[in-house]
Amino acid sequence: MTKILLLSDTHSYIDNDILKYVKQADEVWHAGDIGDLKVTDAIKALKPLKGVYGNIDNTNVRQEFPEHNRFKCEQVDVWITHIGGYPGAYNVRVRDAIRNNPPKLFICGHSHILKVMPDKKLNLLHMNPGAVGKHGFHKTRTMLRFTIDGNRIDNLEVVEFNKR
Repeated sequence: MTKILLLSDTHSYIDNDILKYVKQADEVWHAGDIGDLKVTDAIKALKPLKGVYGNIDNTNVRQEFPEHNRFKCEQVDVWITHIGGYPGAYNVRVRDAIRNNPPKLFICGHSHILKVMPDKKLNLLHMNPGAVGKHGFHKTRTMLRFTIDGNRIDNLEVVEFNKR
């Protein structure tokens, strides 16, 4: 079983409250708009990190992280990208690829809106952890925690911080 902490849209913000949850995870996944590599450096000092760059990220971040990150976690095919849309409204940049070869877990950020929903047509689970940084229109900072056990995605939990 692998304990995952999923976050996005840090926009250069990291604090001890976030790092407390990082320490509890086996792996941390970042769905883009990192902002500053100090964020990912702080995470990587504690736990393994997989991530992607987002639309606000500079050249340094883009040199370290890809636009799309597709990998296996245990038996789950995972695809992370920053701007991906959601079931019924996938972004044009991923639409054909996701239809032709859907992952089991599709993760994106960008909207700052926490959303977890199944795509019954493609038999996948879509996750967007919302935004955990302090920049943006969102009122509540959020992340997601869950486990992957074999081919099962379980124990989903929303981590919510006080209003920014």
